[in-house]
Amino acid sequence: MADPQTARLNQLRNIQAKTGKTIVELHDVLATSGLDKVGQYRALLMERFKLGYGDANTVALFYGKPIPPLDGKSSTKFEAQMGDPLASIYTGVKANLRLLHTGVLDMIGAFGPFEESHKKGYISLRRKKQFAMVGPATRDLIEIGLNAKALAPASRLKVMPPGGMCQYTVRIGSATDLDQELQGWVRIAYDMAG
Repeated sequence: MADPQTARLNQLRNIQAKTGKTIVELHDVLATSGLDKVGQYRALLMERFKLGYGDANTVALFYGKPIPPLDGKSSTKFEAQMGDPLASIYTGVKANLRLLHTGVLDMIGAFGPFEESHKKGYISLRRKKQFAMVGPATRDLIEIGLNAKALAPASRLKVMPPGGMCQYTVRIGSATDLDQELQGWVRIAYDMAG
């Protein structure tokens, strides 16, 4: 499984190479744009610097936050500022779900390598493209979003409206829900992304 920190650093370095601008310079453009929403920042970066959605979103989400060292040198200060990304997702009454989240990732890790991208309220899982999202849905349930086509109907598999980030979601509340049926759905999404 790819280290999320390394994946994030590689993405930021690649963005700098694509645009010929440092992340600080891209943030300076955002600062002088007169815009104030992540979606607006993302659209500006996509239009002006021809970045894809994911890269533009990453730059926009880092705006106003500490920028990691991109010169290959470690920065314990940055790592301390970033903290544990799962700690910000699984807090308060949802803290008990963190162990189940780890179980989901372990199940998927048995399929092979993938990258994790930490978002505000969930973790995006990618190969060549996103195949799943994992995060708390309620105080007792984790939701797994799946990017897969034509999964067989099942009572716990919810079909999402067209145009969303995932075609299906399933909610789980315990390790017993990590069964063969769920593994099969996730495996299909994993294979389709690879």
